[in-house]
Amino acid sequence: MRTGAAPRVMASMRSLAIGLLRLEGSTNIARGNRLMSFDPLRPLKTIGFTGFSTTMH
Repeated sequence: MRTGAAPRVMASMRSLAIGLLRLEGSTNIARGNRLMSFDPLRPLKTIGFTGFSTTMH
């Protein structure tokens, strides 16, 4: 993870995650991360993505 574009990509993903938490109204990033981890679809719901199925096929 220390070579090439990986560090920049990881930093961008982290910024995106923090932005989603802020969009949801979270003021505590650590707490927001925990809440998001309990429901993996929650970040997608936050940005309005509804094209997913909750059942396994």
